[in-house]
Amino acid sequence: MSDEKTAAAPRSLAEALRARDDASLAALLRSRPDLITPVPTDLTQLATRAGTRASVVRALERLDRFALQTAEALAVAGDPATYEELLGLIAGDAQDPPVAAALPRAVATLREQALVWGGDDRLRLVRTARELLAPSPQHPSPTGLGPTVREATSGMSPGRIQEIVTTAGLPSTHDSVSAVDSLTALFTDRRRMAALLAGAPADSLDVLGRLVWGPPYGQVTPDPAPRLRWLLDRGLLLPTAPGTVVLPREVALHLREGRAHRAPEPVPPAVEPEVAHRPQVVDATAAGQAHTALATVEELLKDWDEGGPNVLRAGGLSVRDLKRTAVALDVSEPVAAFWVELAYAAGLLASDGEADERYAATPAYDEWLERPPAERWALLAETWLTATRTPGLVGGRDAKDRALSALGPGLDRSAAPEVRHRVLTLLAGLPEGGAPSVESVLARLRWERPLRGPQRAPDEDDLRGRLARWTLSEAELLGVTGRGALSAHGRALLGARPPAKGGVKARSSTTAATPAAPVPTGPEGAGDKLPVHKHHRAPEAFRPETEAQPQPRQPQPDLEPGPLSPSEQAVASAAAARLLAPLLPEPLDHVLLQADLTAVAPGPLRRPLADTLGVLADVESKGGATVYRFTPGSVRRALDAGRTASDLHAFLAAHSRTPVPQPLAYLIDDVARRHGHLRVGAASAYVRCDDDALLNEILADKRSAGLRLRRLAPTVLATQADSATLLEGLRAMGYAPAAESAEGDVLIARADSHRTPPRTAPEPVPDGPPAPDATLLAAAIRAIRAGDLASTAPRKPTTAQVTGGELPRTSSAETLATMQAAVLTGEALWIGYVNAEGAASQRVIAPIRVEGGFVTAYDHTADEVRTYPLHRVTGVAELADDQI
Repeated sequence: MSDEKTAAAPRSLAEALRARDDASLAALLRSRPDLITPVPTDLTQLATRAGTRASVVRALERLDRFALQTAEALAVAGDPATYEELLGLIAGDAQDPPVAAALPRAVATLREQALVWGGDDRLRLVRTARELLAPSPQHPSPTGLGPTVREATSGMSPGRIQEIVTTAGLPSTHDSVSAVDSLTALFTDRRRMAALLAGAPADSLDVLGRLVWGPPYGQVTPDPAPRLRWLLDRGLLLPTAPGTVVLPREVALHLREGRAHRAPEPVPPAVEPEVAHRPQVVDATAAGQAHTALATVEELLKDWDEGGPNVLRAGGLSVRDLKRTAVALDVSEPVAAFWVELAYAAGLLASDGEADERYAATPAYDEWLERPPAERWALLAETWLTATRTPGLVGGRDAKDRALSALGPGLDRSAAPEVRHRVLTLLAGLPEGGAPSVESVLARLRWERPLRGPQRAPDEDDLRGRLARWTLSEAELLGVTGRGALSAHGRALLGARPPAKGGVKARSSTTAATPAAPVPTGPEGAGDKLPVHKHHRAPEAFRPETEAQPQPRQPQPDLEPGPLSPSEQAVASAAAARLLAPLLPEPLDHVLLQADLTAVAPGPLRRPLADTLGVLADVESKGGATVYRFTPGSVRRALDAGRTASDLHAFLAAHSRTPVPQPLAYLIDDVARRHGHLRVGAASAYVRCDDDALLNEILADKRSAGLRLRRLAPTVLATQADSATLLEGLRAMGYAPAAESAEGDVLIARADSHRTPPRTAPEPVPDGPPAPDATLLAAAIRAIRAGDLASTAPRKPTTAQVTGGELPRTSSAETLATMQAAVLTGEALWIGYVNAEGAASQRVIAPIRVEGGFVTAYDHTADEVRTYPLHRVTGVAELADDQI
């Protein structure tokens, strides 16, 4: 119930808003930020804006299911309706207790959103909302109800109406209006309607049963069957068009026992833990995935170090390049698209902007690599949580049936950050270690933001449903969740406090593992999964043996009701990094060399060691331990980067816990002995060598035919091929040539990486106007109140020509005299003012000084002292006493 019932009944939404206190107005503007963009001049303008179609549609789409059902019930009730009438439509004749208990909250929500106004004895739905929700042939109501008897008979002849009244057992009347009222009274009288239907044929009742829950329209032939004729003669079915009949709303409500909806949903479906794990296991699993995430992003950008794939003409990554990236990362294409998009959203990769535009790492990537692992993960997780780009859409089609590509346009969905935050918030509300089922999360989201229009089965077409599925799978990939449950650092990322300690009820034991959450391959989400990388398995430190070693929990702030502000999110990300840091393994400074020309890294390596070893050897397998293999090509790569054989021997000896195997030492010496023996330069390209016998051997080799070499001198061969092609051709033949400059010096192919110019990360696309902060709300409310005071304050009788809402009009002399008098008396004045842009406004001022053609006054509308040119004041009027 509302306090408005005891107050004077407002005659309009503007009057209802005027009766609100500042806290209530702030709640309205916070929930509907589009209403203060820009700030309204007064409450009348605020009410007008709150009733516009775009604003009302946006407000309706953000209602939960029961609040929307309440609004739909009001749309089919009388205007105005009483609270008791609304309760009957929602709870039915049986007055369902859970529905009756939840209705006050729903009405309060609609009032707060300015969708409903008036006291409990005169509830009014905003006209635009009624037009959107009321039943019509073009837009059926979700309630399944049809038009009222009065609406359905509006085009019917008076004679036919009298026939229906007589056949229904009612006395005839002198006019159609009273006849329709008599028929309506019959259909709304439960006892009389029960008696009327008691005499109906069974097959006629069956017809009513098929129409009762909607749609209420049916087709009939020119010569209806007897079961239909019986209903038509008594007005239980009314014709609306040739061959079409409708079940009147009053009849349907009687058959429904007064309910507007078949299944009111006053309580949101609960999200219960389906599987329970020990919190330590969840945190360890999530930390392992976080480590994998960092390794994957590094591997991706290292693969694009010398320039990644070309940028498509329309923008984005080609399907072929995405497949190559997926093969390089050993993941599926949807997972590869996720990592590529995440790196792009974090500002770690971008297009280089060159003529032959390619994707490459940005300078921010090098800065990111220098940060501690936990901080690097926090940046990725924060970016993912707030980004509007949606990798799950990759591979689908846009509204114009164009393919959506990774890194391309059309992937932004403004609802993504809100859905991600809400899904993780639902997980945070479970006991620690609890993992819910996907369907329970989706059911809760559907209740909180029901779909407009006809209910659609499975959320194939529901963007929020698909976003929720992608959120659950991406959170697992990123290490925000572990085994389907939110981790401790995931809670901190949200700014959430761990739930109260207690048992977790679930269907399986604490050691049972949940299946990987499904992720769609495209917009339709056809059930593919985002698996953990095959070769990026969690290190031994993350295996279940750690579940017996609980990690200390740090105090965390309470959960915010919505996404955090940027400053709050930065604090939450830092807290998440602190919690994750102890769970990540310490980087190692050594490897284990083996006689089969491999090196085993038993864990993550420190940056300099990993970079150098990545040049000197090829990665053979990854997992808890990474295996590197030394080959002639990898050793030659290290020599090309400027290392000498002695440098490589010293490096291996310093970083191996085992002696350097003899086969590896021989491999390095053998490649180094032949390295640079041949020199390649630009002629277009040439080969020179002091050993002319070696050049003879190259010329005689059939494999060199494609290079089209010819001898220029005993020690020089030339070709029309470029130097890079010549180098690759000779290396393919088993030689180890070195490139040289125009001066004859050996060119050192250092492992310097191609970088883009400085780039900023893409900005998220906002979902409408941003939510106003407390400072903006206070200023907006003060301005609206002051403007409303200026437009509604009573005026003293005056000679000023003022009618309706027009500006006051007085002569220049009268305006000056009134201003000067107000300076002496200290009285407030109401003035009309036109600014330099020609915009007219009304203001309430208290003049302080009048001189030089200007008036300096305290402006009650702006709540500050201002100076106005007198020639821009259209007129002046005195306010009634005690108005300021």
